[in-house]
Amino acid sequence: MPTATMTCKGQITMPKVVRDELGLIAGSKVMFVRMPDGRYSLIPRTGRISDVFGAVPVESSLSLEEMDAIVRDGAVESDQRTRNI
Repeated sequence: MPTATMTCKGQITMPKVVRDELGLIAGSKVMFVRMPDGRYSLIPRTGRISDVFGAVPVESSLSLEEMDAIVRDGAVESDQRTRNI
């Protein structure tokens, strides 16, 4: 199992096998996503939303009707604030 050691500056050199498997190159960015059980997942930031889909746990999901209502309520509040200026 690949391992790494953190320096006193908090830096870690990722093992080559891990870099290769994740498709990371110099300058690549990674996200550290905290999972519900307290562990972290390392997710490469490649610019594709599909790479992080499912990485963040969802407590519950909203229906389209619920989302429409939230957007509508926000628009009404914004309009009321604008009129009170």
